[in-house]
Amino acid sequence: MSLTNQINEELKAAMKAKDQVKLRGIRAIKSALLLLQTQEGGKEVTEADELAALVKMAKQRKDSIAIYNEQNREDLAAKEQEELEVIEQFLPKQLSAEEIKAEVEAIIAETGASSMRDMGKVMGMANGKLKGRADGKVIADLVKQLLS
Repeated sequence: MSLTNQINEELKAAMKAKDQVKLRGIRAIKSALLLLQTQEGGKEVTEADELAALVKMAKQRKDSIAIYNEQNREDLAAKEQEELEVIEQFLPKQLSAEEIKAEVEAIIAETGASSMRDMGKVMGMANGKLKGRADGKVIADLVKQLLS
């Protein structure tokens, strides 16, 4: 089942259950995917494109939560957290720190990287291999730590 079909089914279920939190989150996802389709101008939107849009939405929610918490706006942070939890239901399982480290170490061994000059090569492979399953900032911090 494609992501769009899965979201449509979840939207129907949330409407029937009158689950306002889930409904709000799914509508945000549906809106982002429709926007993605119009931006592509008739080109086929791949599942990778949809996944990238969801990852971007999750990152935006996390950033908003951090800002709201700094400003002591727990009410707004809670709303963003609820939407983030709905979005994360449609994302692949996130890797643990140990799993990310093992993947990055394997990529470093595979590329023969030995210093910070090789960071771009390692990051390119790591971002491609771990896309959607790990945060880019976490990957970058780990690569810097392992190469320095």
